[in-house]
Amino acid sequence: MRRAGSAWGVRVVVRYDLRTMETPEVQILSNGELARIFHEIGDMLEVKGELVFKTVAYHRAADAIAHSPVEVARAYLEGKPPRIAGVGEAIAKKIEELARTGHMAFYDRLREEVPPSLVELLAIPGIGPRTVKQLHEELGIDTLDDLRRAAEAGSLRGLKGMSQKTEAAVLAGIAALETRQERMRLGRAETIVETLLAELADVPGLRSIQPAGSFRRRRETIGDLDLLAETDRPAELVERFTSLGSVESVIAKGPHKAAVRLLRGPQVDLMIMPPGEAGTYLIHFTGSKEHNVRLRGMARDIGWSLSEKGYLRLGEDGEPAPAAELRTFATETDAYAFLGLPYIEPELREDRGEIEAALAGKLPALLTRADLRGDCHSHSDWSDGVHSIEQMAEAARRRGYSYLVLTDHTVSLAIARGLSLERVETQRAIVASLNARFEAEERQGTAPPGVSPEGFRLLHGCELEVRADATLDYPDEVLARYDLVVASVHVSRRQSRDQLTARTLAAIANPHVDVIAHPAGRYIGSRDDLDLDWDAVFAEAARTGTALELNGSDERLDLSDVRARRAAEFGCSFSIDSDAHRIEELDNLRWGTAMARRAWLTPGQVINTRSRAGLLEWLAAGPGRTG
Repeated sequence: MRRAGSAWGVRVVVRYDLRTMETPEVQILSNGELARIFHEIGDMLEVKGELVFKTVAYHRAADAIAHSPVEVARAYLEGKPPRIAGVGEAIAKKIEELARTGHMAFYDRLREEVPPSLVELLAIPGIGPRTVKQLHEELGIDTLDDLRRAAEAGSLRGLKGMSQKTEAAVLAGIAALETRQERMRLGRAETIVETLLAELADVPGLRSIQPAGSFRRRRETIGDLDLLAETDRPAELVERFTSLGSVESVIAKGPHKAAVRLLRGPQVDLMIMPPGEAGTYLIHFTGSKEHNVRLRGMARDIGWSLSEKGYLRLGEDGEPAPAAELRTFATETDAYAFLGLPYIEPELREDRGEIEAALAGKLPALLTRADLRGDCHSHSDWSDGVHSIEQMAEAARRRGYSYLVLTDHTVSLAIARGLSLERVETQRAIVASLNARFEAEERQGTAPPGVSPEGFRLLHGCELEVRADATLDYPDEVLARYDLVVASVHVSRRQSRDQLTARTLAAIANPHVDVIAHPAGRYIGSRDDLDLDWDAVFAEAARTGTALELNGSDERLDLSDVRARRAAEFGCSFSIDSDAHRIEELDNLRWGTAMARRAWLTPGQVINTRSRAGLLEWLAAGPGRTG
C-alpha cells in the first residue's frame, strides 16, 4: 500500500494489486472533507481579489456538499453523479475530479499562489483581500505573527494608504481576534439549527427535537448551540449527529449526549431527554444561568434539589438520600407549577424580575409575530434596496400584511441614492397606481391567496435624514404629504454626546416625524451605538408620542431589548420593523418581535399591531398620541 501525497487535509489512500497493478482503490472522501476544500478555495480566491460572485459560488457549493443527504464522492465513484443544488457545471467538474482522484489541479495551483495562512488575516477588522495581497507581495507577510511583528516594528506605515494609525488598528484587531468569543447573529444560528433539525428528523425512534440555550431565549448574538431530543433509540441519534457531513470534529460522544464542532461553524451540543420527562430538561438547558439559580434556590427552600433530571427530595440534612424520590414532568408548565409559578416565556428568563412578576401574577402578555399587521420601514431599488416597489409590495401583500410603508432614503444620503423632490413625486404616483390596482383586485375578488381580510395598501413614507446641523432633509410641507415618516441619523456619528442627542431630539420634536428608526445607529459587532442621552430621548419620545423602532435586521436589533424596556418605563410607543432592502428581509419582523418580547412589550405598546385604519388614525392624532 502506498499513501499518495495529500493536499492540505485531503486523505487519499491508494491500494494496488501487487500482482496485476490494476486500477487503484481510492479511499472515499467524506462530504465534510470535500466541503472543507471548497471553502478553502473560496477563501483563497477572496485573497487573490477575484470577483465576489466567484468566491460566493465556492462557499455555496461547500455548504451544499456538507448538507447533502448523498455521499457525494461515493456517488461519483459508483457512476451516479448527484445533482447538487446551486452548483454549476464548472464547479461540478471540480467536485468530480476531487471525488474520483483525491486531487484537484485548480486547488493545488491555488495553494502554490496563496499560502493558506494568508486567509486568517481576513478575520482582522479592516483588513480586506486587497490589503492582504499588498502585505504579502510587498512585505512578505504570510501569518498573523508576521503581521504583528511588522506592525510593532512600524513597517506598515511605509506602504501606500497605511499609517501609524493603521498599525495601531491592526494590533488592536489582532488582540481582539485572539481574545474574542466567536458569536453568531440570530439569522445564522437559525439557519444552522433548521438544517440540523432537518438532517436528524428521520432518525428512527426520534419523538421530538428542538433548540435550547441562548438561541431559544433569542439573545442578540449566539455562541454555542444546544439541541434537546426525546428518543427511544438514543444511540442511533448520537451516531447520526456525530456523522453529519457538516461536522468538522467530534468533541464528545456518549450514550446520552454528544458535542461536535461544525465545519466553519459553532460547537453544537446534543442532549438526550428520556421520553415524557422533558420539562426540567428544557428549563435547565434553555437557561439563563441566573434564572436557573433562582429556581434552584426556590426548590431548595421547599425541600427539593432541582437539576435537568427533575426534582429530587432532600433529607433533613439538606442532602438527597440514596433512594430519594425523583419527580419528573413532561412539560415546562408542569415543572414551573411545582414551584408555584406560571409558565415563564423563554425570552424572559434572564433574572430581570420575571420570577417576582410570576409570583405576583404580573407577567406581561407578550406580543407575538402574529400580532403585527404591517411593517413601517422598507426600501426599494429607488434608493439602496434590491427589488422594485411593486415586488416589495406584492411580497408584503402575499404575506397577509394590511400595509407596508415604503421608506426610501431622502436626498442628502447620496450613498443610498436618496430621492430628490422630483423623484419623490414620481414615486408617489407609482404608489397611488399600485394601490388602485390592489383595490380593484380586492373588489373584484381576483386578489392573490393570503391577502389580509382588510385588504392591502402600500403607504408612502421616507427614511428622513437628520443632518449634522440637526435640520431635516425635506421641508415640513413635503413631509406633511407622506403617510408616515421615519427619521434616522447616519452621518457625522463622531459628534459629541450633546450634538448627537440634540439631532435626535430635533427629529422627535418635528410634528411630521412619526418613528425614530434604529435609534442607536448600531451594527452589532462592527459599529458602536451612538452616544446619546437616552433618558432624554425616551422622555421626549413619550411626550410627543413619537414611536421608537425595534429594527428587526439581525445586524442591528436596535433598539436593544434593555433599552426598549427602559423606554417602556417612560411610556414610549414602539414600531417593530424589518428595514427590508430585499424581499426576503421582510421576514426580519421575527427578530424585531423577539427583541420586543425580551423587552416585556405587549401588543398595545406597538403601533403596527393596529389595523391599517387604526394606524392611520394614530398617525392623524399627531403630537402626544399614545401607543
